[in-house]
Amino acid sequence: MIVSWNWLTQYVRLDMPVEALTERLALTGLNHESTSEVGGDLAIDLEVTSNRSDCLGHLGVAREISVLFDKSLRIPDPQPATSGAQVETLTGVRIEATDLCSRFTARVITGAKVKESPWWLRKRLETLGVRPISNVVDVTNYVMFECGQPLHAYDLDRLAGRRLVVRKAARGETLKAINQKVYELSPEMLVIADAERPVGLAGVMGGFDTEIGETSRNVLIEAAQFDPMTVRRTARALNLHSPSSYRFERGFDPEITEWASRRCAELILETADGTLHPGVIDDGAPRAQRATITLRLDQIPRVLGIAIDRGTVIRILHALGLDPQGEADNSLTFRPPTWRGDLEREIDLIEEVARIHGYEHIPENRAVPLASAPRGRRERVENEVRHVLTASGFDEAYTFSLVSEELSVPLSSAGALPPIRVEHSSRKRENALRQSLVPSLLAIRRHNEAHGNADADLFEIANVYQPRPDQMLPNEPTCLGLVSGRDFLGMKGVVEALLERLHLDATFEARQPAQSVALFAEGRCAELFLQGRPLGFVGEVDRTQLDAYELRAACSAAELSFDLLRERAELVPQNHTLPPFPAVIRDLSLVVARALPWADLAGAVRHAAGSTLESIAYLDTFRGGNLPGDMQSVHFNLRFRHPERTLTGDEVELAVKNVVDTCVSQFGATLRA
Repeated sequence: MIVSWNWLTQYVRLDMPVEALTERLALTGLNHESTSEVGGDLAIDLEVTSNRSDCLGHLGVAREISVLFDKSLRIPDPQPATSGAQVETLTGVRIEATDLCSRFTARVITGAKVKESPWWLRKRLETLGVRPISNVVDVTNYVMFECGQPLHAYDLDRLAGRRLVVRKAARGETLKAINQKVYELSPEMLVIADAERPVGLAGVMGGFDTEIGETSRNVLIEAAQFDPMTVRRTARALNLHSPSSYRFERGFDPEITEWASRRCAELILETADGTLHPGVIDDGAPRAQRATITLRLDQIPRVLGIAIDRGTVIRILHALGLDPQGEADNSLTFRPPTWRGDLEREIDLIEEVARIHGYEHIPENRAVPLASAPRGRRERVENEVRHVLTASGFDEAYTFSLVSEELSVPLSSAGALPPIRVEHSSRKRENALRQSLVPSLLAIRRHNEAHGNADADLFEIANVYQPRPDQMLPNEPTCLGLVSGRDFLGMKGVVEALLERLHLDATFEARQPAQSVALFAEGRCAELFLQGRPLGFVGEVDRTQLDAYELRAACSAAELSFDLLRERAELVPQNHTLPPFPAVIRDLSLVVARALPWADLAGAVRHAAGSTLESIAYLDTFRGGNLPGDMQSVHFNLRFRHPERTLTGDEVELAVKNVVDTCVSQFGATLRA
């Protein structure tokens, strides 16, 4: 935001050096970029953060200066003279898209003489780097740079029906903007239209056909409030940005609109003559009153580390425009001004007091009281997950929620919907919300491979965004994604170690790519269930998918529901007495059908082995050799133990026989020597 030194003097007395002014502004949030001389004036470039849209005009910056240097502020009170017929007899306004336009005002001036602007007006705009055009157009720009409210002037005689309608664009409509380029509009865009066609893009740019020209005599002045997100989406979609769209995207004082309209009319009468017709068309919903904020005075030393007396606090906040609403022994209540939409909470008022009082008054060595807070359940589960995974050789990754189209696919294709796209994002290519963490982690693994780190094992805990039918907002579950150079069994072992640390007993069921996204190799993936609820997937990435992600080395991936882990995790350490009696271990190799899932086989073994079976552990699978093509040999380990005595060999052999007999009868298994 460039401001003119001479222009600022119209509102506040500047009797300090420019260096002192810019330094003080920088210390309170308006960072100084540069100062340059322009024809006897100083153009001061200030960085205005997105939450301080009130400083996108000279009045806002002058208000800051008046508070910082304890100067009086002079705000013009425009009272333009009116005569002739009421404005309602000359034009009309109708808002159809009330959700996107909260207020629209219109005034009419007839008999104006469009010509070159006077010297002072041209000089003000040239200092800001704005090219003067004509007196009427220059006034609309002047008022915008004065107070932050964008305006637009229409040639009333070129408006079909001499009326304006605020509506959404129809599919296929076009608009020739004042830059003389033709833009194709979409139904999501908000337009200002006359009785026949669009004459302006709301908040972005006016139309060429109805702009003010040398022959214009009758002027309609527009000042309105448009939805910031709609303006941002339109500007991005058309790659059409302007000082108006910049301000509308950030929002501004809803009460400045009518003032800006009066101010514009007053200056047009001053520079172009004409007649301002009485009244104003002011259409839109009434503005809600700002909620009050209570400031507890004892919070100031707690947060800042220094005490600021009650009188100073009241003086600062009142100077900033906050309206006192009540006092108590240890608290003050204020209503924020309409131009400070960023003031919503108590901490905001504390920050305002600190920056105006001066951060330099807070000693660097002053101890700020801190109160420790216990970690929440999510933090504790995250800590356990990070401990297990980093101990297993993984590094934590952080990826963007907005991804490219190819990285937005979900890990499960069941009922999958197209991703939600954020068209107003500043990232032109990555504008889809991710539905899975795994594609982004695979892209990071590819980046590591390309830079010499061939075996990056990565994990991430973050939200994904799952579209919901007929709803604008998605589900936002938190997931745990993992990518590793391990094979399927290695990744499965990592997941099992994690579940064991959280004292969870999940089941693994084989799932083929037909039931999940075709990311995993056939027969090398599984779906996890925890107490009957889906927990996630784990599998070895298929070779075709590795090629699609431009990965050279084989790898596996997993994605688990962190929300379910957090809900079911047992975080209290479990104490188990060491068994006093020895275990008896037996290995078995059973020839079974290749299609038989390990979970089914293990379940049958547990049931048949009886109560003395302590654990069952998968060892390996053998295929080929003298085995038929549709058969495999599954090798596993059985551990038996009795809690009260030593097991006999006969008891163990009987349990093993029951296991074999059950597998023979249920699965047609044969014992492999």
